[in-house]
Amino acid sequence: MTARTATPLPLEVRGVTVRFAGLTALDDVSFTVAPGSVHALIGPNGAGKSTCFNVLSGLYRPTAGAVRLGETDLTRLAPHKIAALGVARTFQNIVTTEGTVADNLMLGRHALSRAGYLASALHLPRAAREQREHLRRVHEIAELTGLAPHIDTPVAVLSYGDRKRVEFARALCLEPRVLLLDEPVAGMNAAERARTAEVVRDVRESLGLSVLLVEHDMGLVMRLADEVTVLDFGRAIAHGTPEEVRRDPEVLRAYLGTGPAGEEDAA
Repeated sequence: MTARTATPLPLEVRGVTVRFAGLTALDDVSFTVAPGSVHALIGPNGAGKSTCFNVLSGLYRPTAGAVRLGETDLTRLAPHKIAALGVARTFQNIVTTEGTVADNLMLGRHALSRAGYLASALHLPRAAREQREHLRRVHEIAELTGLAPHIDTPVAVLSYGDRKRVEFARALCLEPRVLLLDEPVAGMNAAERARTAEVVRDVRESLGLSVLLVEHDMGLVMRLADEVTVLDFGRAIAHGTPEEVRRDPEVLRAYLGTGPAGEEDAA
């Protein structure tokens, strides 16, 4: 019931193409999330970012290409099998259940349970021990993400930013190797965005996991990301460090409709 101790693994996207009824949502997209890194996937609205996340988490199957976690091919696996291998995600819209913060975080431990339904229903000793270990880990993750003061608070009464962090913490409760964060600071005020960025940084350093994030807040991307991949109309048009990407002519054209002459405005 402790954190994964396996060697971090690269998440590799190779030549992924997704078509819907003749519409190409992703076109031969390739990139690698290095172990222990924060990798940002950015681009204008409609660029294919959410489609890419849905492929990585098993909600969509690509028309062509492959996704691998280390040596394991994830391309045709069901979402629950991908999650069990160590890929967890959050969503743009908050997805929480009724109950307390602890209740929501315990849901994230469900895939790690080994005692079985019957043992739990009969309150057998091994099930009780496992439940205690899950709850201990839930409290540790709540502490790490700044939710400890709210552990017994109903999620419904929390602020918007705290509810977003509950979803983030619940994904961490799966003990992922790779965490997919879909617009983690969308809708937050400045203080909440700064706090969330701090939590993402602390989690990466404390747990050693890899993070792939989709985000429109370029300030946060520039502060957090080690590498950035830029999508536009389903194609990867740039890849590199934040500083390299922000000055790439193709990126400037995609975001600003301008070439190198617009660099000063984009800086």
